Amino acid sequence: MTQIIDGKKISQEIKDELREQVAEQKKLGKEAALAVIQVGTDPASSVYVNNKKKACAYIGIGSLSYELPEETTEEELLALVEKLNGDASVNGILVQLPLPAQINADKVIRAIAPEKDGFHPENVGKLVIGEPGFVSCTPAGIIQLLKRSGIKMEGKHCVIIGRSNIVGKPMALLMLRENATVTIAHSKTQNLPELCKTADILIVAIGKPQFITADYIKEGAVVIDVGIHRDENNKLCGDVRYDEVAPHTSAITPVPGGVGPMTIAMLMHNCVESMLQ
Repeated sequence: MTQIIDGKKISQEIKDELREQVAEQKKLGKEAALAVIQVGTDPASSVYVNNKKKACAYIGIGSLSYELPEETTEEELLALVEKLNGDASVNGILVQLPLPAQINADKVIRAIAPEKDGFHPENVGKLVIGEPGFVSCTPAGIIQLLKRSGIKMEGKHCVIIGRSNIVGKPMALLMLRENATVTIAHSKTQNLPELCKTADILIVAIGKPQFITADYIKEGAVVIDVGIHRDENNKLCGDVRYDEVAPHTSAITPVPGGVGPMTIAMLMHNCVESMLQ
């Protein structure tokens, strides 16, 4: 029988654990805060920002929200980042992507202090060589989904579809850290269905709605769907054709309610880790 990996339940477990840790730290006089910067009014970004505020309130850390107009210049945004870097009461800084065309996102990410951000190149370098550091929230959340669902990674073949800096690349490094054997597939990969059929664990971050069918799945594989889209009926869906694929898997994440809630839970985790340092 297929195990449905419940990201809502697991993310709630993590937030409850963090809430206890924050309460203990407050007794010692320590406080934490997350600063979230949004430029413009992208509706999806607004939903994410609101969810982050709710999560901060739940676990007991401060939430600073900076909602800047669409015409904000790169210089203005960098000045705000610099100010927050120097603010000892701020443990994490998150600049919501995408940014308007006049702002270079890479430049902004590099400007955030490494001890306050998971995407900074210094933290990516630490991940590559196995040193402790902040990890991108979505890949870190997937590792927690697998561990807390009792899914063994050691010795398994993991195929990751997608090579982005946010998901694919850090995901591969984290799976290597768990002693999995890792293959990264992408838009130029040949014979993709055949390759995916060799996967014990298939992590799909291809960015195409319902792209993965049963033809890509080895019987009994674990499937993690990172995608989130709206179908022709305006219903949320992932990169995987869930109803078709699920019967062939031993475990699968639904969309919504799988990977999504974990991203915010791990953002909270990173903030609390920063508080403990």
